[in-house]
Amino acid sequence: MTETSTTPALRVDIVSDVVCPWCAVGYSQLAFAARRAGVALDIHWQPFELNPDMATEGEHLREHLAAKYGSSDEQSAQVRASLTEMGEALGFTFRFFDGMRIYNTFQAHQLIEWAEGQGNGHEMKQALLSAYFTDGKNISDPEVLVMTAQSLGLNGADARAALESGKHADSVRQREAFWVQQGIRGVPAMVFDSRHLVTGAQGVENYANILEQLGHTVNPFS
Repeated sequence: MTETSTTPALRVDIVSDVVCPWCAVGYSQLAFAARRAGVALDIHWQPFELNPDMATEGEHLREHLAAKYGSSDEQSAQVRASLTEMGEALGFTFRFFDGMRIYNTFQAHQLIEWAEGQGNGHEMKQALLSAYFTDGKNISDPEVLVMTAQSLGLNGADARAALESGKHADSVRQREAFWVQQGIRGVPAMVFDSRHLVTGAQGVENYANILEQLGHTVNPFS
C-alpha cells in the first residue's frame, strides 16, 4: 500500500499479527506521523503468529494473558483501558469485553496474502484488525474471513477457494520463518527502507523523528 504524496515513497515492512493490539496502535501512530509529515509510505505487511500452536477454538483472552505473561486481572484491565484510549486518539476503535477470546491467525495471514494478489493486502489487514478488535469476531472462522473479503468488494468464492486449498500456506510459513530468522521475536517490528529495524509501538513523535532521520523532512505547514 502506497499513500499518495509528492515525496518519494518510503518502504516499510511491518511484521505483525492480526490479534496484536500494539500492532494496530503502532501502525496507526506511524500513519499519523507520516500524514503530518507529508511522507508517502509503501507498506508491506509481513506475517507473524503470536500463537502458532493455538487450537481452532482459541482461548479466553484474559486467561491466556495470565498464563503466558503472568498478567493479573487488574493489569490486563489497565492495559486494555490504555489501548482503548490510544486507539481512540488515533482513529482506531478497540472494544474489549468480558469473555473475549484470542485465536490462531494462520488462515487470516493466508487471506491477507491472497488479497495482496488482488491489490488489497493493506485493506484486508486493516479490515481483519477491525473485525477482531472492534467487532469482536472470530478471525479464525473461515466464514468470518470470507465475509471480511466480501466487505472489501472482493470475490467471496475466490477467497473461500484460496483458504480451502491452502495455496498460500507454504508461502506464509516461509515468510514467517524468514522474519524469525532475522531475529524478530515480538511484534510490531518495522523495517524502514529494508535496512532500519524499529520494534514496538514507538509513538507518533518518535515515528516523526525516525522519518526525519531517514531523510524524510517533516512538513512544517501540515
